[in-house]
Amino acid sequence: MMQIDFATAADLDAMAGLLGELFALEADFKPDRARQLAALRWILDHPAHGRLFVARDGDQVVGMANALLGISTAEGGPVLILEDVILAAGHRGGGHGRKLVEHVLAWAAGEGMSRVTLLADRGNAAALAFYERLGFEASAMVVRRRSL
Repeated sequence: MMQIDFATAADLDAMAGLLGELFALEADFKPDRARQLAALRWILDHPAHGRLFVARDGDQVVGMANALLGISTAEGGPVLILEDVILAAGHRGGGHGRKLVEHVLAWAAGEGMSRVTLLADRGNAAALAFYERLGFEASAMVVRRRSL
């Protein structure tokens, strides 16, 4: 039975492993366990900036989502940036990803968020279709980034 909850410090290693799977699929990122662990610890220690969610099958972490908090002047209040949605390979396709994202969306609505934004790899047709089925629409905005 799949359970979804906030992550704890005991989940960090499993989440870093899931991020390794995710970043191996994405064109823009490379797995770096030390960096992933550092960021996960930071988010866990600063819940005012974001919350980490995990999907558990018994005691095993089999999925995760990263919910980063922001403020939108366009929306006039708090918004969510959804990142790092991943299920372990053996747990995909059974509706668990939908349950995980819907859980995060319900939490965000309960926290007064008015919009959820996410990024998906442009070449990942399965992820794009998944998010479209969940009601996410394409944006006219174009992502640009610069490392500091």
